[in-house]
Amino acid sequence: MMNINEIKAILPHRYPFLQVDKVLELVEGDYIIAVRSVSNSELVFEGHFPNNPILPGVLIIEAMAQTAGLLAFKTINQTASSQKAYVVAAIEEAKFRRPVLPGDQLFIRAHIKSRKKMIWKFGAVCHLNSMEGDEVASATITCAERDLFN
Repeated sequence: MMNINEIKAILPHRYPFLQVDKVLELVEGDYIIAVRSVSNSELVFEGHFPNNPILPGVLIIEAMAQTAGLLAFKTINQTASSQKAYVVAAIEEAKFRRPVLPGDQLFIRAHIKSRKKMIWKFGAVCHLNSMEGDEVASATITCAERDLFN
């Protein structure tokens, strides 16, 4: 439904911090399903951990937050070129259930729990290799809309 170039046209993130590779489904105002492929060549694996690479939990949270940001931008019909960003304001109920390794794919589902003016609350969950795969992580993510200043 949305490829990497379309994602980059919406989100302000770029390599090496862009954490979403494609979007499979998106229902504006409701939910999104996105994919993040984990490559062995990612720089983070040089130090986390040598000879036993594991994707850091903070990057899993960031993938969920970026997925939620895509849903928010599409819901209000804006893009990064609109000089807006959604920054993480709170992470609640975060749970990590299994390690994510090189070669894995995260299937990320985020849905809007609430929206009050410029504050959005999302529920998010990551599954391994498909939406029916093992649950990897989940969290409630609160994002605040902010103007970007050059």
